[in-house]
Amino acid sequence: MVLVLGSIRLGQAAGLEATREQFRRGLYSASLDAAQKAIADSAYQPQWRVLCIESLLALGRYDEAADRIDSVLIQYPLNLTLLKLAHTVYADNGRPDLAREMLEKIYRIASARRLAFVTSQDTVALGQALLLLGAEPRIVLRDFYNRALQNDPNCREAYLAAGDLAIAKQDFELAAEQLGKALERFGDDPDVHHGLARAFYYSDRRTMMEHLDAALFVNPRHAPSLILLAEHQIDCEDHDGAAKSLDRVLAVNPWRPEAWAYRALLAHLAGDPNEATACRAKALKFRPANPLVDHLIGAKLSQKYRFAEGSAHQRHALQSDPNYLPARIQLAEDLLRLGDDEPGWKLAGQVADTDPYNVKAYNLTTLHDSMSKFKTLEADGFVLRMNELEAAVYGDRALALLKQAKEELCEKYGLQLDRPVIVELFPNPQDFAVRTFGMPDVDGYLGVCFGNVITANSPKAQRPANWEAVLWHESAHVVTLNLTKNRMPRWLSEGISVHEELQRNPTWGQRMNPTYRRMVLDGELTPIRNLSGAFLNPPTPVHLQFAYYQSALVVEFLVERFGLDAVKAILADLGDGEEINATLARHTAPLAQIEQQFAAFARKRAEGLAPDVDWEQPSAEQVDPANPEAVAEWLARHPNSFWALQLQARMFLAGQRWEEAKKPLEKLIDLYPEYVGEGSAYGLMAAVHRALGETERERDVLSRLAEMSSDAADAYTRLMEITTEQKAWDQVVENAERYLAVYPMLAKVYESLGRAAEELDRGERAADAYRRLLLLEPADPVEVHYRLARLLRREAPSDARRHILEALADAPRFREGHRLLLELLDDAQDTSSSTDQGGAQ
Repeated sequence: MVLVLGSIRLGQAAGLEATREQFRRGLYSASLDAAQKAIADSAYQPQWRVLCIESLLALGRYDEAADRIDSVLIQYPLNLTLLKLAHTVYADNGRPDLAREMLEKIYRIASARRLAFVTSQDTVALGQALLLLGAEPRIVLRDFYNRALQNDPNCREAYLAAGDLAIAKQDFELAAEQLGKALERFGDDPDVHHGLARAFYYSDRRTMMEHLDAALFVNPRHAPSLILLAEHQIDCEDHDGAAKSLDRVLAVNPWRPEAWAYRALLAHLAGDPNEATACRAKALKFRPANPLVDHLIGAKLSQKYRFAEGSAHQRHALQSDPNYLPARIQLAEDLLRLGDDEPGWKLAGQVADTDPYNVKAYNLTTLHDSMSKFKTLEADGFVLRMNELEAAVYGDRALALLKQAKEELCEKYGLQLDRPVIVELFPNPQDFAVRTFGMPDVDGYLGVCFGNVITANSPKAQRPANWEAVLWHESAHVVTLNLTKNRMPRWLSEGISVHEELQRNPTWGQRMNPTYRRMVLDGELTPIRNLSGAFLNPPTPVHLQFAYYQSALVVEFLVERFGLDAVKAILADLGDGEEINATLARHTAPLAQIEQQFAAFARKRAEGLAPDVDWEQPSAEQVDPANPEAVAEWLARHPNSFWALQLQARMFLAGQRWEEAKKPLEKLIDLYPEYVGEGSAYGLMAAVHRALGETERERDVLSRLAEMSSDAADAYTRLMEITTEQKAWDQVVENAERYLAVYPMLAKVYESLGRAAEELDRGERAADAYRRLLLLEPADPVEVHYRLARLLRREAPSDARRHILEALADAPRFREGHRLLLELLDDAQDTSSSTDQGGAQ
């Protein structure tokens, strides 16, 4: 008899594992049938009931799952895993009171037991229940999930729960670590791969896609992976692809709430409100107060910069569940991006108080404390917030540029802004990242525009880059996002902004270069219909920059071929809710034709770049780049080789063979005079001339570089030095202004600017430069105060006396200062006497 019972139990165990494998591979109907048969055959293990109910949920048979759990709990009233599953079933069926009762029951049962006598699976279920009841995440991770793994290193549920918790708290590194261990232990598990995909969603879409592919290879019907794939496709504006992925979900589970939520989103994006409403209703069929549905719709709308619509959905979610923290923190971010600062900061603070482990809320409240020290400047429809010192030094210059951009771009595109534009400049890149993305350590961005809110790294944080070009770029976004009500694809938005940079200043924006030339000719252009996706998942930073360049080139092509009015008509249609490819075809040509013509346009531009240059670059096997003889031999056969000329010039410079370096550098400049990128011949030639004491030639070369580059800070500095020595004061001013557009916080530049303006008899400009210089702790403040006193003697004598007294306070024996003070006092006496005589008369 014992042998018979043992054989039955072994058979049931083997059958249980086989059924779990069916479930793992997405054979949900088969796993359901097997579980029901085993239960009918008196299989006693509760795991069969778990598999049965999970299979029903996977198939969307929520009401049947509720009926089944009711009977199961009669049989297994103290099983914590089944009670936690019951919470999920009742919640999915819109029965929140019963769902809450399950959590409380788990707590009561566990309170009467010692954890040492609780299975690892039940320990995980207990931890999950405690989290939902408001327990500290840190304690749950340590005392429940980690304890379960200590007791049973093969407890798969503990790895998954720890990964979910880390992702929920935005600790993606910890999530990847925990789930990586699970992958090593359990192999190709679709749930583990899906968790890893979520962990890499924000940081590495390529790795994310690798894990999604792996999950769907094991289980082609794995709903969480298909939904995440659809989300990614929506991000890439591949709406047809997303619809197909969602269809695959709904073919298995016709009532999956997330799938219908994203269906509603697609209908919303397509301008079909009736379909969007119908899809949302289906998402809420079994659980009418499910906050997740509106949260998902709203979060994705906000990700597409449609913050007003997104925030409305978060409010709907909070009507369903006022304590749903994901919606509350998302609404806080939406409000801040809409410029509704006071309620946005207040809501973020409330979330941080409720959940101290919410990373976004913590980051935002910390940022708010930092921003409370900012200075606010207001003028001409702008609210500019920035570091107090930076505001004093160049805040007015920033406001003047913003005003000019607004006037020119609004007139050009026919926009009347009806509310102020908020601009925030951050000297700390981490603060910029938190304000912009909700988390630190996001690189690669100089500025971001949300519509009527611009955030940017200040020049202190982004050096060297032309901050004026950045603000002009973001100002163009203000115009186009307002015109389209934020309903525009990223490629068009970025393309117009870069295009407008170039229209404003030919040294700004992006131009064809050797790297882009190669990418175009190698067939790396992205089809226009997929171009927004190029921003989302670039394999390298160069590919991201190429996406900006290609987008600007598309806009240039459209303006050149069809006129600016066609682009403005497209923007108007987008504002009315039309789809980009449809309106693009209406105002230009069929999309396939546009893509073909643009490809030819781009290829012609690439082929026209420095046409006499030999662009061939040999492999290291063909030519050893460290061997001067091999490079010279290649150059003898390829005299116009861009690669070899650059390499040979650098070799000569490294050996201080200055005269020999001139030949390849001169040839590079002759062949490709527009090139001012990395390794530009102008900078190298200037170094040669400087080493040889050929100052005039150095000046000429650097001047050519300065005329073509918007951020050649070293060239501007050196030109100021040379032209100051040569007393070429106009050029000192010119290069000082260029430098200030890159970095306006360097005292030496204001000193040079003030001196040059003095020499040019531009007293007001000189005084302005010296005032700013004093804010930056100059090396010789006495001299600056003295010069200011001289300049202000006639126009502002009281200010002049204050400055000379400041100078004498620091240098009491400063004879010229004493002499000037006496003269100022005499001036005052003369003025007083004249006034008295005038009164007597």
